[in-house]
Formats: sequence, structure tokens, C-alpha cells
Amino acid sequence: MPPALGWAAVTGHVPGDAWILVLIIFVWTPPHFWSLALYRRKDYENAGILMLPNTHGEAFTRLQVLLYAVALFAVTLMPFTFGMSGIVYLVSAVVLGAVFVRYARNIYRVYSDALARKTFRYSIVYLSLLFAALLVDHYAHFLIGA
Repeated sequence: MPPALGWAAVTGHVPGDAWILVLIIFVWTPPHFWSLALYRRKDYENAGILMLPNTHGEAFTRLQVLLYAVALFAVTLMPFTFGMSGIVYLVSAVVLGAVFVRYARNIYRVYSDALARKTFRYSIVYLSLLFAALLVDHYAHFLIGA
């Protein structure tokens, strides 16, 4: 919701573009946290916090990480598809998304706690770089005057 709230605070309304940003964060959240939950499953279990690996098993969680990463890849193409961004963002989204999907595929196929930890860390970098690419694309488009 932060993108929608921020947009509303600045402009007084919430257009579809803001909801696309909300959707990106919404779909990014499960593979991000489930990667963490996989390698910290014992900590969550000991604390009595229900997380997907503890309630539905590791294999199911690994599959969900992969499925959500693929869905995220598709969702991150929406800013370009709906004219909210240009080629700089598109190339960035494809490259960053391909890496995320590869991490998720590897979690699904050959799981290790170390890989889940790397995936979790990458997911943070991924989201930061994705939104940075959106800003760079916006300002590049603005400076070119197109």
C-alpha cells in the first residue's frame, strides 16, 4: 500500500499506475518471506509462529516460491505494457526477474539453506533495483523529452 498512499498524498487520487506498484510489492512479498522462512523454519517453529514451511511442508513452500517468482516476472512487465515506463525499465525488469526466477527454480530443484538465504538477500536487492530502474527510466524519458 505505500505506493498508493504516497501517490494519494501527493496528487489527491490513486491512478492505475500506483496500483501496479502495489501489485508488484504484493506479489514480491511471498517469495521474499518464504525464502527466509525456509532457512529459518526451526526458529519460526520454536517461536510458535506459523509459516508456510511449517504448516504445509518444505516441498510445497519451494514450489510456491517458484510459482510466485514466475508471477512476479509477469507482473513486473506491467509498467512497460501500460506505458508507465520505457525500454530502460523493461530491460532491467527482464534481467532482474530472470535472475530471481533462476534462484527460485534452484530452490525448487536443489534446495539448500544457503541457497534460500541467497535468494532472500537477492530479493531485497531485486526490489530496490527494480524500483530504481523505474526512476531512472522516468527521468531518462523526461530528460530526452519524449
